[in-house]
Amino acid sequence: MNASASRFGLLLDVDGPIASPVTRTVSPTIVGHLVALAAAGWPVVFNTGRSDEFIRRQVMEPMIAAGLPDDVQVHAVCEKGAVWFSFDGSGPDAVQVDQALALPASYADAVRELVTHKYAGHMFFDETKLAMVSVEQKIDVANADYLAEQETFDADALALMSSFDMGVCRLDHHAPDSDDSVDYRIDPTIISTDIEALGVGKDLGARRALSLLEAAGTPVPRTWRTVGDSRTDYAMADELHALGFDVAHVDVRPADGVPATPYPVLTVPGLIHDDAGEAFLARWAAMTAGLAKDDAGVA
Repeated sequence: MNASASRFGLLLDVDGPIASPVTRTVSPTIVGHLVALAAAGWPVVFNTGRSDEFIRRQVMEPMIAAGLPDDVQVHAVCEKGAVWFSFDGSGPDAVQVDQALALPASYADAVRELVTHKYAGHMFFDETKLAMVSVEQKIDVANADYLAEQETFDADALALMSSFDMGVCRLDHHAPDSDDSVDYRIDPTIISTDIEALGVGKDLGARRALSLLEAAGTPVPRTWRTVGDSRTDYAMADELHALGFDVAHVDVRPADGVPATPYPVLTVPGLIHDDAGEAFLARWAAMTAGLAKDDAGVA
């Protein structure tokens, strides 16, 4: 891999650190920082469970409107590595889908029916996903009410898989009689549930990110910052560290518990979610303008 020590590579989860988990939108301030960083030559890659449509609507279009140059490329790894595309100031490239990681359409149809007839008051079926199956909290529903209903939905979705002869597990659960011959898992978050192939994950997303940069002829930095709001997001930094990169992980929801890691974990005391994400983006943008030497002062 080519190397550059003059800048950081940024590998960014979207829900939480970039998009508000309340409004599901990205603030103009964050959009401005993202454009400034990309235009300054920092590789910007989104590594998210969100769909390509969500990234186009909530991230790409605002960045283009804010002045992303036509010759500056940004990459989006969606659905935890199963879907990806790139874009610049002129618009997006074609979306790529790893069909080997796509769930059966018949199961997706069954989950859609389950949501429609039993859970429509609290959640909706995400029609934009191309590989995984996802349901999400309605914006007008209190999060505590959604989380209580999510427990029952997850159990129903797990039971439904047995009728499709699909081996499945809960991300945080191991069935005592399981032989681990499963192909799919259920991954609940604070605002959604993703049902996905075992091959996807933020580690796969990190590898896709490196491949996209190399394919574009972009020098790959030796230093990276990964940003996320859940324990599964640490897999981005784990993967880059294992590949020999210098990495620090930014945790914008450290109250969930910060694990022991062989690399630094950065936080913003008193700030969480996109407020914390904005603080780091502002610091990095200041570094590109020569107004800050490093991001240590944010931690």
